[in-house]
Amino acid sequence: MISRRIIRVKVMQTLYALDSFTQPVKPGEPIRLLNKQFDQSRQLLLYIIHFITEVARYSETDARNRANKHLPSAADLEVNTKIAGNQLLWKILEDASYQTALKEDLVTKYLDQELVRKVYLELVNTPEYQAYVQVQGRDYKAEKAMLEFIYNNLLITREEFTAHLEEHFNNWDDDCEMIHQLVQQYLHKPGSFNFQVMVSPEKMEFAKSLLNAVIDKRATTLEMIKPKLKNWDPERIATLDMILMQMGLCELLYFETIPPKVTINEYIDLAKEYSTPQSGQFVNGILDNIHKDLVRDNKLHKVSFKK
Repeated sequence: MISRRIIRVKVMQTLYALDSFTQPVKPGEPIRLLNKQFDQSRQLLLYIIHFITEVARYSETDARNRANKHLPSAADLEVNTKIAGNQLLWKILEDASYQTALKEDLVTKYLDQELVRKVYLELVNTPEYQAYVQVQGRDYKAEKAMLEFIYNNLLITREEFTAHLEEHFNNWDDDCEMIHQLVQQYLHKPGSFNFQVMVSPEKMEFAKSLLNAVIDKRATTLEMIKPKLKNWDPERIATLDMILMQMGLCELLYFETIPPKVTINEYIDLAKEYSTPQSGQFVNGILDNIHKDLVRDNKLHKVSFKK
């Protein structure tokens, strides 16, 4: 569910948060912050999925409200509620892990019922929806396409919706791309996630080891990075660039199963995505330079950072 790339992003965000601390970091605080990063991502993912289901289920609310009018019209009495029985919708609603997470994380309290109504009313006027409800019977691909249409065309591209997410989830800006990928994965196969264990034990161990390595070996990595900065003042380099270089260097030195080329490429991409426009080239230059030195001097012998 959570890739190593996402793990690196969470570790990066944790290290960035720690860098802003004005007081000494308490024992256990880095791991606590890391776990909080994962918890916030899970809550954001849960809420977006919940919002999608509420839009789809609103057809029944709309039908009930219109039928209860004092003088309902023929159209009021003939609201098509096919989407409320969408096969994928019910796979989500019957997902025990998802339902448990909703109760534990209490994200339903953020639901904006008026925004749900507005999105639904826009949905029913689209050609895609009209074509969907006019087809008799249920086709799995069509069912899936309708939920994806709600998310891709009416929610994630809607400024009002993203502003709503920003208001309640301060991690939206940092996590939006990652969450977008996870929502797409879940809609492709509802029920495939274990929301209680978003990160496998193996990947969580990788996350903790990477975080602790960067913290414990800070002096070592800075000693290797500073000579490569030439005319750059280390104090003026973007904090995020320095964190990414330290993470990359720790992977080169202490994570024996990760090929150096993979490590360098990963941190180039992260620098491009999360730091300045020039950061990708800058991080690439430093890490590649250090890697060449290690190979030349036959010093690239990966061992546990604890040793």
